[in-house]
Amino acid sequence: MATLDWSQCPAVEGVSGGLVFRGTRTPVSAVFEQFKAGAGINQITNELGITEQQVNVVLDFVSRSLEAPNTARPSGEHASSTKVHGDKIDTSPNRT
Repeated sequence: MATLDWSQCPAVEGVSGGLVFRGTRTPVSAVFEQFKAGAGINQITNELGITEQQVNVVLDFVSRSLEAPNTARPSGEHASSTKVHGDKIDTSPNRT
C-alpha cells in the first residue's frame, strides 16, 4: 500500500503526532470513519465542524496520491478529481 505524504495536502497539518484539518483539532481519520459508517457529507461537516471544501481537498489529495504512476489516459483526459456534492461523491476524470 502506498504511503501518503500528508505534508503536501494543504488542508491538513500535523498536531501532537496526529493529522488534523488545518486550523482545527478535527482528526482527518474521523472523516473516513464517518464515511465508512454511512454518514453523508452534510452530517459529517455539521458533526465535525469542518467545511465541505476541506473534505474535498483531502479526498482529492488522496485520490491523486493513490493513482498509479505512468497510467496511460486518453488524450485530453487528466487525473480524476474527487469532489463531494451534498451526499454524493464524484470521481469523474478532469477533461480539458
